[in-house]
Amino acid sequence: MSSPNKRIFRPFRKVVLPVLNGETTPGSLAAALSMTSDVQLIGLITVPPGASASEKTEAARTLRRQLNEIASRESLVLPPELIVSPRPWSDLWKILVRKKGILLLLEYPASCSGPWGVTDDLLDTVPCDLAILRGPWPKTDPAILVPVRGGPSAELALRLGMSLLKEDLEVIHYSSGKDRHTDEPFKGLEKILPTLPGVKFHRDQSENAVDSIKELAVHKDILILGAPVRGVLKNSPANSLFLNAPCSVIMVRRKGPSLQKWSGTEGAMSGARAISLLVDRWFAENTYHASEFDNLSRLVEKKKKQGLSISLALPALNEEDTVGNVITTIKNSLMDQHHLLDEIVLIDSASSDRTREIARGLDIPIYIHQELLPKYGPRRGKGEALWKSLLVTKGDIVLWIDTDIVNIHPRFVYGIIGPLLENPRLQLVKGFYQRPLKSEERLQSAAGGRVTELTARPMINLFYPELSGIIQPLAGEYGGRRSALEQISFSSGYGVEIGMVIDIFEKFGIEGVGQVDLLERIHHNQSLEALSKMSFVILQAIFKRLERRHGRALLEDVNKSMKLIHYADQNYFLEVEELPEMDRPPMVELPEYRSARGLK
Repeated sequence: MSSPNKRIFRPFRKVVLPVLNGETTPGSLAAALSMTSDVQLIGLITVPPGASASEKTEAARTLRRQLNEIASRESLVLPPELIVSPRPWSDLWKILVRKKGILLLLEYPASCSGPWGVTDDLLDTVPCDLAILRGPWPKTDPAILVPVRGGPSAELALRLGMSLLKEDLEVIHYSSGKDRHTDEPFKGLEKILPTLPGVKFHRDQSENAVDSIKELAVHKDILILGAPVRGVLKNSPANSLFLNAPCSVIMVRRKGPSLQKWSGTEGAMSGARAISLLVDRWFAENTYHASEFDNLSRLVEKKKKQGLSISLALPALNEEDTVGNVITTIKNSLMDQHHLLDEIVLIDSASSDRTREIARGLDIPIYIHQELLPKYGPRRGKGEALWKSLLVTKGDIVLWIDTDIVNIHPRFVYGIIGPLLENPRLQLVKGFYQRPLKSEERLQSAAGGRVTELTARPMINLFYPELSGIIQPLAGEYGGRRSALEQISFSSGYGVEIGMVIDIFEKFGIEGVGQVDLLERIHHNQSLEALSKMSFVILQAIFKRLERRHGRALLEDVNKSMKLIHYADQNYFLEVEELPEMDRPPMVELPEYRSARGLK
């Protein structure tokens, strides 16, 4: 990211650093602190066979004091722990098996040699991700090399490299024409590596990959290796590199039992998991919180400095109960007190209640979307209103929030604006929130998001896994840059949100999409039948985009009518409703829009 407050990808919740019999070095601690801010020291004291643990009381007291001094000096948040046992490694394993997101960092040879050091057999049973460090830790931003072949720990090696890099991370894949089975698990990585920001990936051929990697490592500070399928310290090309590379080395191993092979089904699974590299990093770097942007004066300065104008369009259909409070709250805060918004407009869908009257009384421009662009014919649906709002708004950034928000707050708007002003690579920012539902004056705190969780997210995970980190793809609070929004098609109905996310991703990549936590949004519940219709339309929007991606018809013969099942008077009956989800073309293609915007 270009922001000075760069968000850091941290793949490990906690790094555990064992201190064996009072011995540790600054290098291993520096390495641990480079991987995460949550580092825990665990002192290990081995009780010899036949001896009593009480004989180690003084040693335990001394080690505890040393660990506390280190923790205080390095400002470690997690308190040190101590294990005094005839089998301290086995006891440590029992502690680690109960925790998630842990990386165990060992130092070679201190932790892996001597009469009480961890053995290769024990390493085969580690219940968490493992890293073994050999050599001093660089004092400056390290130059890192990660050779990958697609084995079981390749993904972990890449995760670690991406968490440590300050500049470009070099990743290389060597092939020799032999060992064809390595190509199978590498397929997933091969697809993802070119799309990872900050990763310089290239392929090469070598009959002796070990020597080729050593030559490259001469110019590096750290070499990160995936452990072999069987064993960690046993004889293998990876072990040879670990012991003889001309720079510091970290060997990593993914948690889980050792496998006899890494091809076929196991290899395919490795490829499928590779997508999480991209998603996890995106989630860490592109997920924001509204509280980051509550300094509205600072946001206004950023807006002025970038020379941007911002429009808010409010889609509405019979929202007389809430529309007035939504407009008043946003207008007072973000136009009158702080000039963050340049305009607010209401895009009405021919409401039959007082929605337009209320908005008109608050001095807000009102448009009935069915009356806009009459040449193209009116359509029903929220997406139609959003599409036509591009025609009647002027801002470089266009935002939309729903008008049925009960607990409206300016954060629903400035939370979306903030990331767009901070990160110029973002083209679209989606809001997400807790979704308690209001039904008959009762608040159901655990309900909400049913269509998201039962339809949208499963489909995204199946067909667009790069987008699987988006928490609420159907949320009604979002915004983006006009220059991007005018280039994509708009679904006319409920498919507009999912379609917009997919289209921005297809055109600008995952780095063009961000999300922001808007805390909590209270709205009214919808019936199960209404949610079923919504799902039906959303599925159509997704399949239409799959058609574009693969260049083949998938929905040509699919029925666009939905048979709704009703029960009344002790009888079931069917009601047929036509629910076709149609798309509007990119707004920039319309002559009327180009004329209004002064485009040639």
